[in-house]
Amino acid sequence: MELLLPALGYFVWTLVAFLIVFFILKKFAWKPIISSLSEREKNIADSIATAEKVKLEMAQMKSENEALMAKAREERSQLLKEAKELKDKIVNEAKEQAKIEAGKIMADAQASIEQQKNAALTEVKNVIGNMVIEVTEKVIRRELASKSEQESYIRNLANELSTTSRN
Repeated sequence: MELLLPALGYFVWTLVAFLIVFFILKKFAWKPIISSLSEREKNIADSIATAEKVKLEMAQMKSENEALMAKAREERSQLLKEAKELKDKIVNEAKEQAKIEAGKIMADAQASIEQQKNAALTEVKNVIGNMVIEVTEKVIRRELASKSEQESYIRNLANELSTTSRN
């Protein structure tokens, strides 16, 4: 039992030592410890407040970034739409210009064909006229006694001219 209960002398001296240490600590160490703890508590509270402020700023920046991204997407789609419209306009203008040019070429070709046709007809008329003149000239040079010989001679000359003109 003696081991379980301390002796009265140990108890008193332990109590005196405790009170001396308590008063020394209270006198010299308690204020710096309390001030450092309160300063640390203040720093932690300031850090938490700063973290909350940064968190709010980050949320605001995120929403601003999303708004900017949406605006950029809208501008991109607008630019693509304008580019497509410009491309379509240029293509249509090129088609119209090509149609105009094709029309001019066709008109020029038709005019050239008509001119060549008229030249060919004129040449054929000239050849026929020359042939008629030749036949007439030969008929006049030859004086024939009878009308039947004259007609026969004209047919022969016509046949000769037609065979020579075919060749």
